[in-house]
Amino acid sequence: MTRFLTGLAAIAICTAGAVQAQDFSAPLKARQGQFRILAINLGTLGGMAQGKIDYDAEAAQMAADSLVAVTMIHEGPLWPEGSSEMDIDGTRAKAEIWDNWEDFASKWSALGAAAEGMQTVAATGQEALGPALGQLGAACKACHDSYRAPES
Repeated sequence: MTRFLTGLAAIAICTAGAVQAQDFSAPLKARQGQFRILAINLGTLGGMAQGKIDYDAEAAQMAADSLVAVTMIHEGPLWPEGSSEMDIDGTRAKAEIWDNWEDFASKWSALGAAAEGMQTVAATGQEALGPALGQLGAACKACHDSYRAPES
C-alpha cells in the first residue's frame, strides 16, 4: 500500500509540473500567423485605397475574401488560458482576455462583420475601400485598446 501511495504521489507531482509547463508555441504561432494574414490583406486594401497600389478589383476582392476567412476561424484553441504576455514571451495578449472572454469574442465578431462589409464593396471601386477600411480599423482598435499590451 505504501508503494502504491508513493507512486500515486509521484504521478501527481509530475502531472502538476506538466500542467504548469504547458507548451503554448503552437497556438501562439497560429494566432500570430492569423494576424499576419490580416495585416498583409489590410495592407493591400490600404495601399489601393491610398493610391499607392493600383486598384485591381479582383485583387481587392481576394484580399477582402481572405479577411473574412480569417475572421471565421474559431478562436478558442488559439487563445488557451495562460498564454498572455504575463505568462509567456512573444505575445502582447493581455490577461484580461480570459477575464472578459465574452467581450473579447464580441470584438472578434465585430471584426468579422467589418470584414464582411469590406467583402461586399471591395470589387466596386477604389472609392469604396476607404470607408470600409475605417470600419475595419475601428474594429481592430476596439480590441487592441482593451486586450493588447503596448510594444515594449
